[in-house]
Amino acid sequence: MKNLERLFAEKLLKIKAIKLQPANPFTWASGWKSPFYCDNRKTLSYPSLRNFVKIEITRLILERFGQVDAIAGVATGAIPQGALVADALNLPFVYVRSTPKDHGLENLIEGELRPGMKVVVIEDLISTGGSSLKAVEAIRRDGCEVIGMVAAYTYGFPVAEEAFKNAKVTLVTLTNYEAVLDVALRTG
Repeated sequence: MKNLERLFAEKLLKIKAIKLQPANPFTWASGWKSPFYCDNRKTLSYPSLRNFVKIEITRLILERFGQVDAIAGVATGAIPQGALVADALNLPFVYVRSTPKDHGLENLIEGELRPGMKVVVIEDLISTGGSSLKAVEAIRRDGCEVIGMVAAYTYGFPVAEEAFKNAKVTLVTLTNYEAVLDVALRTG
């Protein structure tokens, strides 16, 4: 197992971002029910960990995706990480809502993208991949090229892997369910 996956899993466990409730399952955004929940947004409350996430996502983008013109965060969970990464890379930042606003400009994408831009999408967590790939579709409809997605965490479900494959989106993550489980079992 990769060092980054284990290291970030350890950090999530240390701040108690991993929750287990077999008697009272969580309902995810996908509608699925699970006894397991990863609240990696807690990393925002820990400056050194927030900085770690920013640096590692930035590093993965530079290593895996080359020339990038803009960063997009998926609302709401990935807005802060996306903005931090865009700042570190000195790139424009936008975020994509799950549905257009029902007032004002009725935007689905907040911020400005120009057709032809190469965009990396930032996501906090991947379960089925549904909301993440809706953001990708919105960016593509705006005439931009999504060259990849970086997420802090994935459950690694085959349905998500298949959805990303079918959408032709390369997904890179900081850690995953398997790494968290491995570290949790190893450390008690």
